[in-house]
Amino acid sequence: MTISHSFCRVAQNDQRSQVTIGHFAPLTLRRFCIIIDLRSTTVNLCICGIQIVYYNKEGRVKMGKLDTNKKVKEDSLLNTAFSLFTTKGVSKTSISDIVNNAGVAKGTFYLYFKDKYDIRNKLVSHKSSQLFRNAIEALNASGKKLTFNERIIFIVDNIINQLNENKSLLTFIAKNLSWGVFKHALTSPIKDDDIDFRNIYDAMLADAPYNIVQPEVMIFMIVELVSSTCYSSILYNEPVDIGELKPYLYICINNIIDTHAGTAKA
Repeated sequence: MTISHSFCRVAQNDQRSQVTIGHFAPLTLRRFCIIIDLRSTTVNLCICGIQIVYYNKEGRVKMGKLDTNKKVKEDSLLNTAFSLFTTKGVSKTSISDIVNNAGVAKGTFYLYFKDKYDIRNKLVSHKSSQLFRNAIEALNASGKKLTFNERIIFIVDNIINQLNENKSLLTFIAKNLSWGVFKHALTSPIKDDDIDFRNIYDAMLADAPYNIVQPEVMIFMIVELVSSTCYSSILYNEPVDIGELKPYLYICINNIIDTHAGTAKA
């Protein structure tokens, strides 16, 4: 098999670096990483000690065997930890519990996570991102022409409905969510299917008919309000069930948005 030199790059850097190949976005490379772009076929390569990353003809990134095995182990740890956290609770789950149930060595755990709370935070980030991804997809699929306020309400309503159908997820997120973790979740995707909500939020702000004053404060207020009220309403029907609470909640969200509405855009 012959590979055109223009489609092959080899990086041998002691430090992580970025390489741009053709029209593809920069890729962060590890030491001794071979990047291959094959426009007409797909190839499997295995070179001991060298990470292989290659493209198929559609331009999608293909992982080498080493990366695939690492991803499988990381996913197994995340899935196992989530199952244990939502059944036993974070405080009663040990790292030994996680690795034993995941079927990996304890040393493998520390290749991906600093400690139990690191994997907890990454799970909160990932699960929160999934909620937003589902809500954004539903918003786009609706085809509705909504105002800025209505789009925020649509996303909130969709997320509430998801949490109402998955109370164990609500309990896990509500008990372990902090603004720092949530903010990280919005801007630093954990898995390939996570979204960067910050970019989406910025696009929504750009489409708003007026300038938003302190947009981060605004989203913080909305998240804190929804998180605290929905936890009590969904799990305990206090002070009322979620269906009865929603109209009042959305009035409050509209008031928060209107409070942050600045001058109209030209």
